[in-house]
Amino acid sequence: MDKFLIVGLGNPGYEYENTRHNTGFMVVDEFARSVGATFEDKRYGFVAETSIKGRKVFILKPTTYMNLSGNAVRYWLQKENIDQERLLVVVDDLSIPLGDFRLKGNGSNGGHNGLGNIQQLIGQQYARLRMGIGADFAKGQQVDWVLGKYDEEDMNTLQPSIDQTVDIIKSFVLAGLNITMNQYNKLGKKAKKQ
Repeated sequence: MDKFLIVGLGNPGYEYENTRHNTGFMVVDEFARSVGATFEDKRYGFVAETSIKGRKVFILKPTTYMNLSGNAVRYWLQKENIDQERLLVVVDDLSIPLGDFRLKGNGSNGGHNGLGNIQQLIGQQYARLRMGIGADFAKGQQVDWVLGKYDEEDMNTLQPSIDQTVDIIKSFVLAGLNITMNQYNKLGKKAKKQ
């Protein structure tokens, strides 16, 4: 049976809930809800399992904290013997406007510590769904921005994209990366070509 690993990046703990840096967690929470999967506390993360048309899908929220996300990703790829081509990492991205997203097949970590740690441990050949959080902060305020919480207005902008990601993840599993990129990247209306 084909196996896939869908990873949402974020930080565990109540104080990080609904922060911009936890957008990856929010996306995989929504995906798990949509397929009726429940997270269990396992090694290196909260893990849920589902299957989509005969394909087994593991959904992971690392509990390693953002900067050590690669430990969880590497462990679950190896434990379940999942090909790296079937890994999708969902991550927040400052360079994309809030409510937009880009699906990419590889690339640099763009200064993101979570992606940087994954790259150190497994390389950069894996798919990532970059969720825009915007960059509406003064110089030197980046940490406060990414660890700041979404307000109601932000969520009104973000929620349609989170809903859309459910379809993107299903398409990644069923149709593959290239078809999914071609179909969905154009829907990120404001997204600039990165």
